[in-house]
Amino acid sequence: MKSLKLILSNPRYFAPAWVFASLNILFGTWAIYIPTVKEILGIDKSQLGIAIFFMALGVFTVFPVASGIINKIGVGKATWIGVLLLCSSAILPIVAPGYFTLMAALFIFGASQGFTDIAMNTLVTEIEKEDKQNFMSAAHGFFSLGGVLAGLGSFAIGAIGNPTLHMGVVVLLVLAVNLLFYRQYVKIIAAPIEKSDFSLKLFKPLIILGVVSFIIMGSEGAVVDWSGLFLKEISRAPEVLIGSGFLAFSTTMTLGRFLGDSISARIGSVRIVILGTLIALIGYGAVLTTSTYLAITGFGLIGLGFSVVIPELYRIGGNVRGVESSQGIAFIAGTGYSGFLMAPPVLGFLAESASLKLSFMVLAACSLGSLLATFMLKRKSS
Repeated sequence: MKSLKLILSNPRYFAPAWVFASLNILFGTWAIYIPTVKEILGIDKSQLGIAIFFMALGVFTVFPVASGIINKIGVGKATWIGVLLLCSSAILPIVAPGYFTLMAALFIFGASQGFTDIAMNTLVTEIEKEDKQNFMSAAHGFFSLGGVLAGLGSFAIGAIGNPTLHMGVVVLLVLAVNLLFYRQYVKIIAAPIEKSDFSLKLFKPLIILGVVSFIIMGSEGAVVDWSGLFLKEISRAPEVLIGSGFLAFSTTMTLGRFLGDSISARIGSVRIVILGTLIALIGYGAVLTTSTYLAITGFGLIGLGFSVVIPELYRIGGNVRGVESSQGIAFIAGTGYSGFLMAPPVLGFLAESASLKLSFMVLAACSLGSLLATFMLKRKSS
């Protein structure tokens, strides 16, 4: 909890942490309205999957050029521009009048997310280097906190009764807080990165980390996008509980990330990844019972298990021998975020052709695969 206290007591650390929260508040609010947009536009699950793929495509498009832009204009300024892009594009999918405009809107929203994701993670890395303070895990905790806030906002749907108005209010609140704190980081410039010769031997541990990152963040994206539909269509949950799976997932993920640094210090990074994945597998078992309350509990366990994995992967990747920390972090961020946005549309096709329950069975199997990959990493580190 030391890093959380650091963030809450010092605006220099709170400012970038709130950017993490902002991204997930906006993304989470959009995710809550996915079933609504699906019904309004009259599209099926496979069409929705294609539309969501355009969000992933936006991320893939911006990734190759993001680092060059960030280095050219400065990581602080790039992060602030990312916030402005997010706030400008978040409302576009909600107001899209047709299927093709939805795809275009999600492409722009995805590109904004991808750029901001790389910028804010680089920003935290640079502040950690400058100040000799570790708060990456807690910053990711604020990302999860953003999901909690978005989930709590779902209870206002009935009172507001207008998706566009709801998202507009959320955008204004997010932007207002960022306006108060962006000066804390906007002038920060990343340290120059030294070029090193490519070595497949040095790159092997990063490949394993990238596979685990892709699977875990892919699972996170799937839970965010499909937990509501799972509770609605498979568990037959009452309407008031449809957003509870996402809320439980986000709440436990937030708690786990705020506690993760101290647990990692005791048992080590690789062991905490193994422990977290095991907890998530138990959660998938509960979800697959299809019982409403067990499924909600299962989503909470998945969030708790996965909460510590991605921050630890960043930490491990930043300390791979012979690989610059910035290179390791960028690789893990790229593979992880790709999984976060690719998995939901793929599962959409699977859900449409077979069933949504089978989609979650596939997620459980992939998580088991990531556990085996982590054991390989443990042997290498030993």
